[in-house]
Amino acid sequence: MNQEATGKFIALKRKEKNLTQEQLAERLGISNKTVSKWECGKCMPDYNIIEPLCRELDITVSELMTGVERKKEKNDVFEDMQLLDMLERIQCMERQKLLLFGMVLISVGIAVCAVSRLFGGSQIQDFVAGVLLGLSVGQMLIGVYIVASMFRKNK
Repeated sequence: MNQEATGKFIALKRKEKNLTQEQLAERLGISNKTVSKWECGKCMPDYNIIEPLCRELDITVSELMTGVERKKEKNDVFEDMQLLDMLERIQCMERQKLLLFGMVLISVGIAVCAVSRLFGGSQIQDFVAGVLLGLSVGQMLIGVYIVASMFRKNK
């Protein structure tokens, strides 16, 4: 998928329908800044907004993904359903990957915290223990932030 080609295609189809970014955004229940980001090629529409977007612009999901208009065929509906399912799975896997990364950070932070307890005695060992403890707390905080943000987005 070429984000820039898709963005230009969205802009072209929106203009063909005589819609402003704000009007399209209002119909989709999103902000006009989101539409602007799509059209500039900065990001792609989320899978749950693709179907309503295609309906508003009177295009297929395949056309949206490629950024090229093509002749409508009978199997386009089936192909669109497959593409939407694939996009949903990809985005779900990306969320799971991020969640796993947060959990790994928390786990490694706990392990480093445990290792920091093994050091101590001399000033240098106390310093190393303090640095390890600080790193472990930082890792755990970042991990908690990532995990919490993933749960917040899922609600």
